[in-house]
Amino acid sequence: MALDYDTDNVIFGRNPVREALRAGRPINKVLLAGEALSPPLREISKFARDAGIPVQQVDRVRLDKLSGGVPHQGVAAFTSAREYTDMDDILDKAGENPFLVILDEISDPHNLGAILRSADASGVDGVVIPKRRAAALTPAVARSSAGAVEYVPVARVANLARTIDMLKEKGIWIAGAHMEGQLYWDAALDGPLALVIGGEEKGLGRLIREKCDLLVRLPMLGRVNSLNASVAAALLCYEVLRQRGRANNDGLSHRGRL
Repeated sequence: MALDYDTDNVIFGRNPVREALRAGRPINKVLLAGEALSPPLREISKFARDAGIPVQQVDRVRLDKLSGGVPHQGVAAFTSAREYTDMDDILDKAGENPFLVILDEISDPHNLGAILRSADASGVDGVVIPKRRAAALTPAVARSSAGAVEYVPVARVANLARTIDMLKEKGIWIAGAHMEGQLYWDAALDGPLALVIGGEEKGLGRLIREKCDLLVRLPMLGRVNSLNASVAAALLCYEVLRQRGRANNDGLSHRGRL
């Protein structure tokens, strides 16, 4: 998995990490060194897990390399470039015809940033990412998004499958990008919708794919059988925009440039 190790988004040391957790600072992941944790590290682990933050035990050598000589006392925390948004808040603000993008284990921060940029440009109401095995909102993502990270709400959920079930109960149609689907321009994508984009290597996971109401594909006429995840997401987002009748005849002003 691609991770962002910029020093401006990592906190080292027991007291700094403990106080960041107590203060409710947005944290993507906590790393703890060693298999047998000391009482202070067990306390930090409990704080993080109670807050729903992923905790990973790693070899101390990894923290030594990560800290670059900064005393880490066996713990590091990766902070978020911005706060995550609650799923309910996204739905409340989206209104009666929500347009969401769900990312199934997108691991490259540059892909996540590019998807956020396309999401902002195409009117997406919110992006959903999983807490584990996926890129989080890091400085690298913020840079790749060209500022879009400040405008697109991102919800980080513990279980994508349960989140999809909840969205379906609310009448939101789930469309997954998959090579066995119908051509995307033949699919009805103009109602309440969540587009699901799979990870860079394996695409949609089996469970997530089975939960989709429909699958859509991009035509591939060359020798390469897939597109970059961020490119696929951009094409599908703009097809939703086109079908909603907004691209050319809804009075939208041209605010940017290619």
